Amino acid sequence: MSVEVGDAAPVVNVEAYVKGEAGPVPMRIGGSSCCWTVLFFYPRDYAYAYPPELRGFSELQAAFALEGASLVAASMDSWHVHRAWFGTSPGLTSIRYPVIADSSQELTRGFGVVNEEDGSALCATFVIDPEGVVRYAVTAVPGARPSSEETLEVVRALRMGELSLELVA
Repeated sequence: MSVEVGDAAPVVNVEAYVKGEAGPVPMRIGGSSCCWTVLFFYPRDYAYAYPPELRGFSELQAAFALEGASLVAASMDSWHVHRAWFGTSPGLTSIRYPVIADSSQELTRGFGVVNEEDGSALCATFVIDPEGVVRYAVTAVPGARPSSEETLEVVRALRMGELSLELVA
């Protein structure tokens, strides 16, 4: 099942790696919340292509917060793998947003972003409004990455009521 713009985001209870926390942090994705949620998937930890975009989102975290949006990353790696990678890799140790450990694939399958060729997550970004409705969805071709700057502009436009569409890159 693939989630499309206008659909309610799947409600999934997950665990996330959060810098400074001793163990997995329970979270819920989907449903009503106090703010907008930017949920972005990347294929796997230790892949050389994705740290720049993970850092890009981190560098704009304060700007997203000013727009009333929280950032959440997700891959199918375990909490332990996230802790090892984000805790020791130069450039990733400053990331403070939650990184979901979706080893069960419940979240990835719920959003319809499993790469059936290799079992990893596709690169995809979803913007979910405070009522739990997906207002923006983009799935990138393998090797492409979501742009943190473009996603921030999308959040700004959605908050002002100027945008509601689905893009496939």
